[in-house]
Amino acid sequence: MPLRVDEGLVNTLKRVASTLKQAEVPFALGGSFAVYAHGGHSSDHDVDFVIREQDKERALAELAAVGFEVEQPPEDWLVKVFEEGRMVDLIYRPVESPVTDETLREAEMLSVEAIKMPVLSATQLMIHKLLSYSQHYCNFATGLPVARSLREQIDWERVRRETAKSPYAEAFLMLLDRLDVVPEPGTTHATVGG
Repeated sequence: MPLRVDEGLVNTLKRVASTLKQAEVPFALGGSFAVYAHGGHSSDHDVDFVIREQDKERALAELAAVGFEVEQPPEDWLVKVFEEGRMVDLIYRPVESPVTDETLREAEMLSVEAIKMPVLSATQLMIHKLLSYSQHYCNFATGLPVARSLREQIDWERVRRETAKSPYAEAFLMLLDRLDVVPEPGTTHATVGG
């Protein structure tokens, strides 16, 4: 079932992307709209972009110049902009890892609501999702629709490798195997219940 998107958020997403593109600030779309851009199922409560930390001040200045309200919250891994109450996160250190040139090079150019823009790969999105799980937040219900809807686009070996230190990611991957979404490496078993 395709995601029904909030038109206001979509317009805000497009304005931010267009502004960053025109200003030549490197970025990629992340979060739920990136899942949507890959054809996956996700929610659309806000818009996330990833940028390099060294570009955050310039990104904020460019967005403020076209009318966005800017906010530097106490968290030290993102900044925010608002348009008529709609929030956009500009994240420069997702899951305690800085956004680098390599992160942005791996992004795929996709058409998102008629604007071509870089979008985090399905693999990167899954890695970020799994590394966001912790003892304070571990809601696998947020990751299952992403894993199911994007499974063919995800490099699962890389996901396993880059999330190997997380017991929460390990548990999630085991759950995917038990649900026959993505088998563990080297295993084959009959599908249960379709």
